Amino acid sequence: MWSPEMKIGEAASAAGLTIKTVRYYANIGLVTPHISAGTGYRNYLETDVAKLKFVGTARRFNFSIEECRELLGLYEDKNRPSRVVKRLALNKLDDIETRLTELKDLKQELEALVNACDGDDRPNCPIIDGLVKRSIE
Repeated sequence: MWSPEMKIGEAASAAGLTIKTVRYYANIGLVTPHISAGTGYRNYLETDVAKLKFVGTARRFNFSIEECRELLGLYEDKNRPSRVVKRLALNKLDDIETRLTELKDLKQELEALVNACDGDDRPNCPIIDGLVKRSIE
Protein backbone atom coordinates (compact mmCIF):
# COMPACT_ATOMS: atom_id res chain seq x y z
CA MET A 1 0.00 0.00 0.00
CA TRP A 2 1.45 3.33 -1.06
CA SER A 3 1.42 6.28 1.24
CA PRO A 4 1.32 9.71 -0.42
CA GLU A 5 4.89 10.41 0.66
CA MET A 6 7.58 8.07 1.88
CA LYS A 7 10.73 8.72 3.82
CA ILE A 8 13.98 7.58 2.25
CA GLY A 9 14.02 4.21 4.01
CA GLU A 10 10.53 3.36 2.84
CA ALA A 11 11.30 4.49 -0.70
CA ALA A 12 14.53 2.51 -0.76
CA SER A 13 12.75 -0.61 0.46
CA ALA A 14 9.93 -0.17 -2.06
CA ALA A 15 12.46 0.29 -4.88
CA GLY A 16 14.68 -2.62 -3.79
CA LEU A 17 17.67 -0.33 -3.25
CA THR A 18 19.79 0.69 -0.29
CA ILE A 19 19.26 4.02 1.43
CA LYS A 20 22.79 5.00 0.44
CA THR A 21 21.99 4.35 -3.23
CA VAL A 22 18.73 6.32 -3.07
CA ARG A 23 20.53 9.22 -1.38
CA TYR A 24 23.25 9.11 -4.07
CA TYR A 25 20.66 9.14 -6.88
CA ALA A 26 19.00 12.15 -5.24
CA ASN A 27 22.34 13.93 -4.77
CA ILE A 28 23.24 13.56 -8.46
CA GLY A 29 19.77 14.56 -9.60
CA LEU A 30 18.44 11.28 -10.99
CA VAL A 31 15.44 11.64 -8.72
CA THR A 32 14.27 14.77 -6.98
CA PRO A 33 12.60 14.08 -3.65
CA HIS A 34 10.39 16.68 -2.04
CA ILE A 35 12.06 18.26 0.97
CA SER A 36 9.72 18.66 3.92
CA ALA A 37 9.70 22.29 5.03
CA GLY A 38 9.08 21.31 8.64
CA THR A 39 11.59 18.50 9.07
CA GLY A 40 13.99 18.84 6.15
CA TYR A 41 13.46 15.12 5.39
CA ARG A 42 13.51 13.88 1.84
CA ASN A 43 10.07 12.59 0.94
CA TYR A 44 9.45 10.37 -2.07
CA LEU A 45 6.27 10.01 -4.08
CA GLU A 46 5.09 6.92 -5.95
CA THR A 47 6.47 8.41 -9.16
CA ASP A 48 9.88 8.84 -7.50
CA VAL A 49 9.88 5.19 -6.42
CA ALA A 50 8.95 4.14 -9.98
CA LYS A 51 11.98 6.10 -11.25
CA LEU A 52 14.20 4.52 -8.58
CA LYS A 53 13.05 1.05 -9.65
CA PHE A 54 13.64 1.98 -13.28
CA VAL A 55 17.18 3.17 -12.58
CA GLY A 56 17.88 0.12 -10.40
CA THR A 57 16.85 -2.15 -13.26
CA ALA A 58 18.90 -0.19 -15.78
CA ARG A 59 21.95 -0.36 -13.50
CA ARG A 60 21.56 -4.15 -13.29
CA PHE A 61 21.89 -4.13 -17.07
CA ASN A 62 25.11 -2.19 -16.48
CA PHE A 63 23.90 1.12 -17.91
CA SER A 64 26.12 3.93 -16.63
CA ILE A 65 24.73 6.77 -14.54
CA GLU A 66 24.76 9.06 -17.58
CA GLU A 67 23.03 6.40 -19.67
CA CYS A 68 20.45 6.06 -16.87
CA ARG A 69 19.97 9.81 -16.93
CA GLU A 70 19.31 9.61 -20.68
CA LEU A 71 16.99 6.62 -20.25
CA LEU A 72 15.08 8.42 -17.50
CA GLY A 73 14.58 11.36 -19.83
CA LEU A 74 13.23 8.99 -22.44
CA TYR A 75 11.08 7.23 -19.83
CA GLU A 76 9.49 10.55 -18.92
CA ASP A 77 9.06 11.64 -22.56
CA LYS A 78 5.88 9.97 -23.79
CA ASN A 79 6.62 11.25 -27.33
CA ARG A 80 10.05 9.61 -27.46
CA PRO A 81 11.06 7.78 -30.63
CA SER A 82 11.63 4.13 -29.75
CA ARG A 83 14.61 4.02 -32.11
CA VAL A 84 16.58 6.14 -29.63
CA VAL A 85 15.82 3.71 -26.82
CA LYS A 86 16.64 0.75 -29.05
CA ARG A 87 19.98 2.33 -30.03
CA LEU A 88 20.94 2.66 -26.36
CA ALA A 89 19.91 -0.93 -25.67
CA LEU A 90 21.78 -2.25 -28.71
CA ASN A 91 24.93 -0.41 -27.63
CA LYS A 92 24.62 -1.95 -24.17
CA LEU A 93 24.04 -5.38 -25.71
CA ASP A 94 27.26 -4.95 -27.71
CA ASP A 95 29.09 -4.01 -24.50
CA ILE A 96 27.74 -7.12 -22.76
CA GLU A 97 28.77 -9.34 -25.70
CA THR A 98 32.29 -7.88 -25.59
CA ARG A 99 32.50 -8.43 -21.83
CA LEU A 100 31.23 -12.01 -22.19
CA THR A 101 33.96 -12.74 -24.74
CA GLU A 102 36.56 -11.24 -22.40
CA LEU A 103 35.23 -13.29 -19.47
CA LYS A 104 35.28 -16.52 -21.52
CA ASP A 105 38.90 -15.82 -22.47
CA LEU A 106 39.80 -15.12 -18.82
CA LYS A 107 38.06 -18.31 -17.73
CA GLN A 108 40.01 -20.39 -20.23
CA GLU A 109 43.26 -18.74 -19.19
CA LEU A 110 42.58 -19.30 -15.49
CA GLU A 111 41.50 -22.91 -16.11
CA ALA A 112 44.80 -23.54 -17.89
CA LEU A 113 46.72 -22.08 -14.93
CA VAL A 114 44.71 -24.13 -12.43
CA ASN A 115 45.25 -27.31 -14.44
CA ALA A 116 48.99 -26.64 -14.64
CA CYS A 117 49.28 -26.34 -10.84
CA ASP A 118 49.86 -29.51 -8.81
CA GLY A 119 48.44 -27.93 -5.69
CA ASP A 120 50.96 -29.69 -3.47
CA ASP A 121 53.36 -28.56 -0.73
CA ARG A 122 56.02 -27.27 -3.11
CA PRO A 123 56.35 -23.50 -3.60
CA ASN A 124 56.43 -23.79 -7.41
CA CYS A 125 53.07 -22.46 -8.60
CA PRO A 126 52.12 -21.93 -12.24
CA ILE A 127 49.15 -19.82 -11.12
CA ILE A 128 51.41 -17.25 -9.42
CA ASP A 129 53.84 -17.40 -12.34
CA GLY A 130 50.99 -16.84 -14.81
CA LEU A 131 49.60 -13.90 -12.83
CA VAL A 132 53.06 -12.33 -12.66
CA LYS A 133 53.59 -12.84 -16.37
CA ARG A 134 50.20 -11.33 -17.17
CA SER A 135 50.85 -8.29 -14.93
CA ILE A 136 54.09 -7.52 -16.77
CA GLU A 137 52.53 -7.68 -20.24
